[in-house]
Amino acid sequence: MRKRSVTIDGHRTSISLEDAFWAELSEIARARSLSLNALVAEIDHARGIPQGSDTGGNLSSALRLYVLDDLKKRTISRA
Repeated sequence: MRKRSVTIDGHRTSISLEDAFWAELSEIARARSLSLNALVAEIDHARGIPQGSDTGGNLSSALRLYVLDDLKKRTISRA
C-alpha cells in the first residue's frame, strides 16, 4: 500500500492504493497523454459527487474500479 498526494481542483488530497494500481493508473495516464493528477481529477469528477461531500464512496475505490474497467476493455478489445 502506498499513499500519494494529488491535486484535484487546486486541493491536495492523499490517496492510498496498492502499488499495482498506481502503476496501472500511471500507464493509463501516459497512454492518454495526461498527468497522473489530471487522470485522478477526471475520475473524481466522473463520480459526480460535490467537492467536500462524503457520499458516494471513496476516491480510492473509484480509482480501483476505473483500473479494473480499463483492463477489462483492453482485454475484450484483444479477443
